[in-house]
Amino acid sequence: MKYFHIDNNPSAKKMKIELTKIREDFKMSESDCGSARVQVAQLTTKIKHLSSSLHKKDKHSRKGLFAMVQKWKKLLKYLRRTDWDSYCLFLSKLSLRDNPDYKF
Repeated sequence: MKYFHIDNNPSAKKMKIELTKIREDFKMSESDCGSARVQVAQLTTKIKHLSSSLHKKDKHSRKGLFAMVQKWKKLLKYLRRTDWDSYCLFLSKLSLRDNPDYKF
């Protein structure tokens, strides 16, 4: 049983499992996998994972991380503008904070 424990999996496999859990938590309907809520939750998970394992001289990964952060900001801005209640609930679930003075 210890051999098949989730901690013994490679990081890519752990990430795939975690993204599946996130998708299940934030989907609105049974077939939902591309709504703004799901995309922001998945990008948040990917950004946290990539930023924790990023090296100083890894320019290509840093560029990809920057692109992910920009997409994440745009989706958060859209979610905030369209559905405020869902946005507040979403921030509390992901333990993020809202900065009203910051302009996306």
